[in-house]
Amino acid sequence: MKYILFLCSLFIAIISAADPLFFLQDKRDLSINDGLPSAVRAVLVLQDGLTYAGTDSGLFYRTEEDWRQEPFSADAKIEQLANSRGRVSMVFERDKKKYLAILQNHDVIATIELKGQKFNARLHAPQYISADGAIYQFDPTASKIRFKRILQPHVTINDLTPSPDGSIWIAADVGLYKYYAGQKSMAPIYPVSGEKSWAPTNVRGVTFDAAGKAWFASSQGVGCFDGVRWRLYTGSEGLPYNGFTCIAAGKDSAVWFGTDRGAIRFDGERWAYRQGLRWLPDDYVVDISINQRGDAFFATGKGISLIERVQMTLAEKAQWYEDEIDRYHRRTPYEYVLDVHLPQPGDLSEFRQHDSDNDGLWTSMYGAGECFAWAATKDPQAKARADKAFAALEFLGKVTQGGSHPAPMGFVARTILPIDGPNPNDDRMARDITRKTEYDTLWKTIDPRWPVSEDGKWYWKTDTSSDELDGHFFFYGLYYDLVAETKAEKTRVRHHVAMLMDHLIEHNFHLVDHDGKPTRWARFNPYELNHDRNWAFDRNLNSLSVLAYLLTTAHITDDAKYLKYAEYLVENHGYLQNAQLPKTQRGIGTGNQSDDEMAMMMLYNFIKHAPHQDWKERIALACWTYGRLELAEMNPFFNFVYAASCSGKSFTDAWGTYSLEPSGPWLADAIETLQRFPLDRIDWAHDNSHRIDIIRIDERQRHFDEGSYENRGLRANGTVIPVDERFFTHWSHDPFALITGGDGHTLADGAVFTLAYYMGLYHGYIEE
Repeated sequence: MKYILFLCSLFIAIISAADPLFFLQDKRDLSINDGLPSAVRAVLVLQDGLTYAGTDSGLFYRTEEDWRQEPFSADAKIEQLANSRGRVSMVFERDKKKYLAILQNHDVIATIELKGQKFNARLHAPQYISADGAIYQFDPTASKIRFKRILQPHVTINDLTPSPDGSIWIAADVGLYKYYAGQKSMAPIYPVSGEKSWAPTNVRGVTFDAAGKAWFASSQGVGCFDGVRWRLYTGSEGLPYNGFTCIAAGKDSAVWFGTDRGAIRFDGERWAYRQGLRWLPDDYVVDISINQRGDAFFATGKGISLIERVQMTLAEKAQWYEDEIDRYHRRTPYEYVLDVHLPQPGDLSEFRQHDSDNDGLWTSMYGAGECFAWAATKDPQAKARADKAFAALEFLGKVTQGGSHPAPMGFVARTILPIDGPNPNDDRMARDITRKTEYDTLWKTIDPRWPVSEDGKWYWKTDTSSDELDGHFFFYGLYYDLVAETKAEKTRVRHHVAMLMDHLIEHNFHLVDHDGKPTRWARFNPYELNHDRNWAFDRNLNSLSVLAYLLTTAHITDDAKYLKYAEYLVENHGYLQNAQLPKTQRGIGTGNQSDDEMAMMMLYNFIKHAPHQDWKERIALACWTYGRLELAEMNPFFNFVYAASCSGKSFTDAWGTYSLEPSGPWLADAIETLQRFPLDRIDWAHDNSHRIDIIRIDERQRHFDEGSYENRGLRANGTVIPVDERFFTHWSHDPFALITGGDGHTLADGAVFTLAYYMGLYHGYIEE
């Protein structure tokens, strides 16, 4: 019996200007600590925007240029700040005594010493303190401060706030309470939502948002009461973490939660977890204050951070990344695009460019984005950038010809280095031998690994891999169709692509180096792929790749011989059958994650250029199956390949005809990822292993040659950690990794964004 999966059709909506492409982009202000001592205990923003910071060295306020100290506070340790009807109330320590003071227009208008049980008082806006299990009220407008005890519940009070109905909500170690003036005691609150019923404990904060809804944060999670019913949030509902320290609500009804491991924002639909140096100087958040625009200030033991809400479109974000690429990421006169090294963590004033094994791949993918950009916008800069990318990739084929160690015609180098730099061959052979002996018996030892070009200006790197070729051919098809316009431009592309493909054909579908031997990874030979045990798990993807190369070359050159070679591999060696399952995997999040990037590029090219309907349908089914497995990653590039390649397609077999229309939230997820893409591309560390909304990938799904799945997982909603809560450089990364990033010494480029954005724009999924 055959089980048939019904494939339902889904109408593909287009994101238009009426949809939320004008979005609020989080952007951290990195210069906010100018003139401010690092240890900050409290932060407060008044309605007029004046911002105060309470530190161990006094009270500071922010000007347009820097932070300045209030003169009266030179020898005071400011512990707490609150907005008391437009005035600043503060608790501070001086000479081992504590005081409550009221500040207005930079002048102290009232002060009282906190004695006895009030010595350890906690200050609560707008006019309360709690101390030793009691709550006191004071008048912040009076010339003399007097306390009136309104309640003594004999519990440890962490926070309290007045309610719109006149009551006071109280967050205590032992529960959540409500108190009305005149009552003798406070009443416990036991939130109930569906099957959840809580008796909250360790309630660390309570507040009301702009819509009048009550929010609290406790060990059990977050609760929200709209006056009629409760909603309770745990990790299952998307709450990232519950080690709460404080809470604050803004004018936009969003709520911020401080924790001992970062800050969390929730707008009623979407959670955002801000931890690590991308967002905060220290993860222990002691206080939060929000201004009228929704910008949030965070006080930590290592300074203050400001996370601004900046209105931006996707087009403006793309331009941001284009400018960053122009500023930092173009290496050599050929302008290979990749990340750069920062000698000082996070400091962009000095950077060092370097090579990588995959300069050809990354520049290809950057250039592919510019091809889509030119086709969608007709911006002359996009065409110039695409032209430059083609010239850079073309040179990787030219530089290998001639010199003392010429490669066979058509061989493309991985990358180049200028001859006036250090010799990259120094000690290289010893390292290669060690790698071959200890880690990979197929590792290629070749000398020199970096030959010198015929003109003596460049070292070029050997041992080019299949992922490099995937990038090259992905770009060439787009460049030929979308950018090359004149006869000379198209002839130039045809000549270069034909040389590369002819090289593979003439060497029995291997990429052969200057030593006359195949490279380590660029092997597409039928015997190896179908019969060699070492290539069993690369068989499917490499079969897809070489067929896509041949079909792309046939399209560009209009030479039927390349189609005949593709037919030979299909009919005599089963390459089409191999290609229908492009990757060895056992479910979502399994297998080699870098293979996904390669597969998506080649699926796109194959389906676009396949001349036979049967081939097109079979690989469209492969793309449909693959694309659905990738939906959990919320990857806009993958999702757009999935949609562009499967829309309007169907697959027929002996049991019927099935629609291959893309299904699931591929478009909404792609847009969300593009919107949330962080402007800061520095490799700050992100540790998400402690999160409570994570489901680990089952260790039983692990392949025999994979490492542990201990720190791999996805959120309770079935998707990976959002793009602004982790770090990666390219779409070849592992999005299921819970620990990512580094020490701030790498600045990644934004080509991952521009490729996906311009592709979505070109295919009509985005309109701006």
